[in-house]
Amino acid sequence: QVQLEESGGGLVQTGGSLRLSCAASGLTFSTYTMGWFRQDPGKEREFVAAISKGGGITEYQDSVKGRFTISRDNAKKTVYLQMNSLKPEDTAVYYCAADYVGIMSIIRRGPRDYRYWGQGTQVTVSS
Repeated sequence: QVQLEESGGGLVQTGGSLRLSCAASGLTFSTYTMGWFRQDPGKEREFVAAISKGGGITEYQDSVKGRFTISRDNAKKTVYLQMNSLKPEDTAVYYCAADYVGIMSIIRRGPRDYRYWGQGTQVTVSS
């Protein structure tokens, strides 16, 4: 059974930092692109960042470039999202997701491409 478990969310002031973690189990982690998405109530789930299976390729939503950093540790089957200079508009539930890519080092941004999802962790940035 595949499980993705996020942690690290919380309440932070504008300009603060948080580090999200997502621990995976039940899958061959190194064959998955890992992504972070976020969703506000009443809005569609949006792509935030993703990292290729080996960690060599990363992509970000324009609004988080230069502030967020995605990384992964394949030995620990964990993906991270370091979020700095947080803004109130970053407030959302953040989801970790896994996209099976096999031997390909590719990144897809569409939520429908991601096979497995975590339960989400709330990030709230106060102004």
